[in-house]
Amino acid sequence: MRVLAIDVGAKRIGVALSDPTSTLASPWRMIPSLGSIQGDAAAIAALVEEAARDGDAVSTIVVGLPLRLDGSATDQTSRARAIAAALESVTGLPIVLQDERLTSREAESRLALREKDWRKRKQKIDAAAAAIVLQDYLDAQKRED
Repeated sequence: MRVLAIDVGAKRIGVALSDPTSTLASPWRMIPSLGSIQGDAAAIAALVEEAARDGDAVSTIVVGLPLRLDGSATDQTSRARAIAAALESVTGLPIVLQDERLTSREAESRLALREKDWRKRKQKIDAAAAAIVLQDYLDAQKRED
């Protein structure tokens, strides 16, 4: 079973998907935010269904939780929590909130090594950040086992 992760932004939502063994995370998609919790949850649920149709059933959804460096909430924290709750209701899948501090910065640094054009990097950064969030989650799961 695969694990899907999202990095919720005000304008875009990055989506990453694990391999079938839940060992390796890869950027998968970037979708525009529809501006509403229910709309965004429905769009993400449609991706879960698409993955299942392709034979890649999703067992868990990881939602990146934006926090400040000191651990306090940001303007986007409540939105991420609301989308997580809506996803749980819509999909029935387990939802995990995963700290996403500095993932966008790390994704930007990694992408800059391969892609010099910042316009092209901007199109990929949300999915790359979601992949970092997902890999952090997968690594933590392996340590717990």
